[in-house]
Amino acid sequence: MRKLIYKNESHIFDEKQVGDVLYLSYPLLEKTGVVKHGFSTRFGGVSEGIYASMNLSFSRGDTDENVQENYRRIANAIGVQEKLLIKSAQTHTTNVHVVTRENRHDELVDIDGLITDEPGVCLVTSYADCVPLFFIDPVHRAIGLSHSGWRGTVGKIGQETLKKMREQYGTNPKDVIAAIGPSICQDCYEVSEDVIERFQEAFEPKYWNALFYRKTNKKYQLNLWKANEIILLEAGIWKENLAVTNVCTNCNPDVLFSHRASKGQRGGLAAFLALQ
Repeated sequence: MRKLIYKNESHIFDEKQVGDVLYLSYPLLEKTGVVKHGFSTRFGGVSEGIYASMNLSFSRGDTDENVQENYRRIANAIGVQEKLLIKSAQTHTTNVHVVTRENRHDELVDIDGLITDEPGVCLVTSYADCVPLFFIDPVHRAIGLSHSGWRGTVGKIGQETLKKMREQYGTNPKDVIAAIGPSICQDCYEVSEDVIERFQEAFEPKYWNALFYRKTNKKYQLNLWKANEIILLEAGIWKENLAVTNVCTNCNPDVLFSHRASKGQRGGLAAFLALQ
């Protein structure tokens, strides 16, 4: 089993193994005592070839039977109920949806953020370079999980998720414990000028040097980790209550699925978050 490459030595994650299933968890989220959570790796599933082995995407060409078995295995490892996993079809929107166990058979489309206050319901979002955002409100016992690619980041889905949690549950951002999950790092994320123009519109100039830099090929390197950190801190989350990833999907193609590293020949990762 290959080892993860960390960008720095900060202890952001624990690597947990149950049987053959390896997943990542955050000590910061665990110490709230109110959730089960995890972020998958490539290890512990039954898929083969480019999907090996813990593929959690039904839309990449793997068999449904393999993917379903993979979900069963990782749900068991994390300690959540497979029958209460709630997923959505993500399309890089900033749409955030309230879910309960009644949604477990629904087809949720064009939704990139999920929130709930119902114990046992496990929110699930999918990844292969984009940014997972975890939210826990231990005061009102509510949670949120959002998918933030560059479009979601420009649209500030992190703030939209907190806004929806406030509307539904009375969540105050200063009470929220949050995490930015494994995703592509700035060193690996080259984008074109039209993407940077969108970020210039969305973020104040004082942040630009921290968010991107221009290269001699007229492309840019973009920092989605920092962008989402800024978004969440501006929304009112306290810095000490926010864990920012130091694991890049593209730097770890043997451990994590990466769309860029594999040139699209890949399976999918998933984030899981459930109230106990």
